[in-house]
Amino acid sequence: MTFTAQNWLTKIKALPLNRRVRIMNVCGGHERSITMAGLRSALPKNIELIPGPGCPVCVCPEEDVYQAMQLALRANVILVAFGDMLRVPVNVSRRPLPQSGEGGNLSNPKIPEPRSLEQAKAAGADVRPIASPREAVQIAQQNPQRQVVFFAAGFETTTAPVAAMLLEGVPENLFVLLSGRLTWPAVAMLLASEQPGFDALIAPGHVATVMGPEEWGFVVERHHMPAAVAGFTPLSLLAAFYSVLRQLHEGKQFLDNCYPEAVRPGGNAAARKQLTQALDVVDANWRGIGVIPASGFALNAQFAMHDARKRYPDFDAAGRRCAGQMPPGCDCARVVLGKIRPNECKLYGRACIPKSPIGPCMVSDEGACRIWWASGVRANAEVDA
Repeated sequence: MTFTAQNWLTKIKALPLNRRVRIMNVCGGHERSITMAGLRSALPKNIELIPGPGCPVCVCPEEDVYQAMQLALRANVILVAFGDMLRVPVNVSRRPLPQSGEGGNLSNPKIPEPRSLEQAKAAGADVRPIASPREAVQIAQQNPQRQVVFFAAGFETTTAPVAAMLLEGVPENLFVLLSGRLTWPAVAMLLASEQPGFDALIAPGHVATVMGPEEWGFVVERHHMPAAVAGFTPLSLLAAFYSVLRQLHEGKQFLDNCYPEAVRPGGNAAARKQLTQALDVVDANWRGIGVIPASGFALNAQFAMHDARKRYPDFDAAGRRCAGQMPPGCDCARVVLGKIRPNECKLYGRACIPKSPIGPCMVSDEGACRIWWASGVRANAEVDA
């Protein structure tokens, strides 16, 4: 039998769940599909869907964005990055930039200090958006007299191609400022807390395609919580919702694969091998959240000569690192952790809108605030109240 969305909704509504159930979806792509398809309003009112820590742009450390900006502004490099990263704001004062003789290399050095790579580009820095690591290699090949820095932020699915790029061989003038993160450690951190804030988990299908569904087994094995891997169509998501809800009803927890057309046991062996060969797993900072053990990627010793952190001075001075969190008043961290809804941030729809974002969750297409805004949720929850 081929199930339709209505079939899945009928099966979900037939489950005798008379209590509130909170289901966290980890992936920003899941949140976009859920919101744009109107799945929240289609489900029974006692089922709450919570967006989780699945936006790499949102959790990229502020100091990494700042470092990328300073390299572009002061080191006279070509700075390339995935498109969403160009609009991520950092915490800076409104003081003027240094004059050209003081390390600046800008056409108009007296404008206020840029708050994003996009503004750094407008100030004269050579910042270029790219869509794949291959473009970074091509830009380095086309500009052999320039040094090119690839600011690579993302989760496993975008970090694996970076590892493949390194293993294939890169030009001597290409360096990587890596801000890669693993997805599961943030969920593990939430589950280890006294109040995780959810009763079931929808695991990201694209990450499971690379790393294998087994990576999410700890949710069931250690925390006895229902979990299901889902794809990005409403049908796959509804199948996953039904699976975890049925598990709760029957009291039998297991990891279900509701994306079998792409997710296989063991994941993508070649991609996983490339990640292991080129990168090390290290403790890493998540913006607004803090350091999560073994949650980040770093270039290993074999590729140290292409590590921008080793090649260039650290412009993010120790005295400034206290500014490396979310901007004042921004609740992106709590949105990312599923503690509040996007429109419950005091800045949502007021000071923070896509045209002029204050926090990173309003920047990326995978950020919950940006997704909710795009779906038509414009009013702040305090206004509704």
